[in-house]
Amino acid sequence: MSSRFARVCVYAGSTPGASPEYAEASRAIIGELARRGSGVVYGGGSLGLMGVLADAAMEAGGTVTGVIPRFLDDREVSHHGVDLRVVETMHERKMLMAELSDAFLVLPGGIGTLEEVAEMLSWSQLGLHRKPIGLFDVGGFWEPLVALLDHMTAEEFVGYDHRRLLLSSSDPVALLDAMEAWEAPKLARRWLTDDEQT
Repeated sequence: MSSRFARVCVYAGSTPGASPEYAEASRAIIGELARRGSGVVYGGGSLGLMGVLADAAMEAGGTVTGVIPRFLDDREVSHHGVDLRVVETMHERKMLMAELSDAFLVLPGGIGTLEEVAEMLSWSQLGLHRKPIGLFDVGGFWEPLVALLDHMTAEEFVGYDHRRLLLSSSDPVALLDAMEAWEAPKLARRWLTDDEQT
């Protein structure tokens, strides 16, 4: 099976987490990405799940592009086995990662990972990108976030079409299949012109 995504941006924690299941599941979904022919774009780190996903992609024969700000590269936390792009700021890092990618995959992580998925979801809501975003819900890790988004939708702070911008599954193949099949919904005209809707 050949993917429609040349490169997928993968967000993940810079620690391995409390359970070995996080690393095992991360290796599985990254291996599946490589099998489909998708390269990986990620934050360029060598630690935690970030290092796990980079190593897994390279071991599976995939291409890996890391994007890291100079202050983190200077602290020697970057992964020098990947195609490493060093930028000046966190904002540049996030922009370049988004520009290089055709989709966004979110593994378990901490505050930085949460910020990244929230920002990409917000950008999608505003029509700044039209790319799928998938939460890999390892061991129910992302269930509280999914429940919060459902609550926001029920309370009419998030529109139903905007809620559909975020996919979630605990099954790596099912999640990647859903991301491949995803089509951007038509969004509210208060943000987009008719030309931008298409």
